[in-house]
Amino acid sequence: MYQDFKEKFFKNEKLMQIPKKEKYRTAIMNYIITYFEIDKIYSEKEVNEIIKEIYDDFAYIRRYLVDNNYLTRDSDGKNYFRNKDLIIE
Repeated sequence: MYQDFKEKFFKNEKLMQIPKKEKYRTAIMNYIITYFEIDKIYSEKEVNEIIKEIYDDFAYIRRYLVDNNYLTRDSDGKNYFRNKDLIIE
């Protein structure tokens, strides 16, 4: 599965487009979240910098990761954490 989506949607380690099919979006997000360490605190700027290396629209990816519980934020929204309970398939 990983090789399939990487060949289809990535070029030179950059995501070229967000797929319409949810199974591919999920696979891509499962891949992107591996760039974040468990138990590390990230600022929004650090999150954006990591995502920018993969996809130019870092705000879309960041929002997707938060909305789908890949990343969580503290109460004031300044710090991000990788969800430790996330099971990546």
